[in-house]
Amino acid sequence: MNFASLPDHRAESDPDGPAVSDGRQSLTNAQLLTRVRAAARHLQDLGIGPADVVALKLRNRVEFVVLLFAAWRLGTTVTPVNPSLTDGEVARQLQDSGARLLVVEKSTTAAGVATLAVDALYAEGAEADPAPQPDSSSLALLIYTSGTTGMPKGVMLGHSNIESMAGTGCRGLELGPADRCLLILPLFHVNAIVVSVLMPLLAGGSVAITDRFDPKTFFDLVEQERPTYFSAVPTIYSMLAALPADVLPDTSSLRYGCCGAAPASAELLARFESRYGFPLIEGYGLSEGTCFSTVNPVAGPRRAGSVGIAVPGQDIRIVDERGTELAPGMDGEVVVRGPNVMRGYLGRPEETAKTIVDGWLHTGDIGHLDADGYLFLAGRSKDMIIRGGENIYPKEIEDVLVTDPSVLDAAVIGVPDDKWGEVVVAYVQPRPGATVDPAALEALTARHLSGYKRPTSFIVVDALPKNAVGKIDKPSLRAARTAVPLGS
Repeated sequence: MNFASLPDHRAESDPDGPAVSDGRQSLTNAQLLTRVRAAARHLQDLGIGPADVVALKLRNRVEFVVLLFAAWRLGTTVTPVNPSLTDGEVARQLQDSGARLLVVEKSTTAAGVATLAVDALYAEGAEADPAPQPDSSSLALLIYTSGTTGMPKGVMLGHSNIESMAGTGCRGLELGPADRCLLILPLFHVNAIVVSVLMPLLAGGSVAITDRFDPKTFFDLVEQERPTYFSAVPTIYSMLAALPADVLPDTSSLRYGCCGAAPASAELLARFESRYGFPLIEGYGLSEGTCFSTVNPVAGPRRAGSVGIAVPGQDIRIVDERGTELAPGMDGEVVVRGPNVMRGYLGRPEETAKTIVDGWLHTGDIGHLDADGYLFLAGRSKDMIIRGGENIYPKEIEDVLVTDPSVLDAAVIGVPDDKWGEVVVAYVQPRPGATVDPAALEALTARHLSGYKRPTSFIVVDALPKNAVGKIDKPSLRAARTAVPLGS
């Protein structure tokens, strides 16, 4: 199913069925199609057509979804823009993507690019409907990476990429017409677009959009919207697991929560499921792979510490520095192959060639496969710490630290050292109302880790820095490595 035609298909098969809502408005399938047609006409009136790029700098709202389908109806590419970016950062993305139109919350100007205030978007009255332009070879999305390792790059995802990912993702997560997703991640991220919008709509289900995540009101929304699943990052699950004990929500509608974007500790997954009564299905993937490449089985065995098995239609290998495939149990770089793999980075053929080699996407992540094909991650290759010639993967240490009842979250980095080259430093965030004892953490790591892996310092912070997607921002921690430790 090409997504340019999906609104038409849903309106024809179930016109009065629920499609998408955001707390301000709720659209049936027929109403969604009407809005998509009107928005497509508006884009056409502004001179937008096939192969053009439209940028959406919007918060989570129904209009984002409407514009997504309207653009695809015209054969137009969408590049989502993080609303929290500075004007300079927005300008760089607009220039790099070649966007011809920027849709924003309120009227504004952007150098060299026409703008459209979203509330002015046509909502009805399209006299001549622009017919869908289904073309699997055309570009659907330009997703810009977070830029934590350099300037953001435009990940080119074609319609064939998102069609494959959504189709196999629906099978992997066992989605059907009865499913309803509560969307809480920001829509400028591919996970939110694919897992929380495209997949449930493709499966015949519906989407309830939240403006932003708030742990204090999250379960109120669950009780109100009655979703069957949602997708979030480990930080969100940590915050929910840390809610006061008297928070006892009705979670009976939820089949599971999806967990991705960063590895979660087995302790967090078990603690969360025990408290709230529904499982967390952990998966793994990159924007360059259109979202996720592995997932733990919904109905089958989920292995503690694993991010699951390969999604149908994708292949996973572990390779060494020379690209040689490694045996089960051996750590190396995770590489991925399948129709989900991006076309490349926009305007960056050299970086594309380094990242996609003989059809395999080199992720930069380190891990191993067990004998049954379950993937276990050790960390990012760029996060790897080398102390006296020994390779240390921060996730192993972070997983130990979060078992302490006072620790909500942890981040481990390497800092330069004259003797060892690098030494291990741990940043820890306390649970609400708790006090972290660095001496207790030192004893904990001494029980579970070899001497060379143990942190030399434990730095307690009120909150660990996060990037826009909710991942811990380790580059900013490295920049702050001169902070005074609270124990050693």
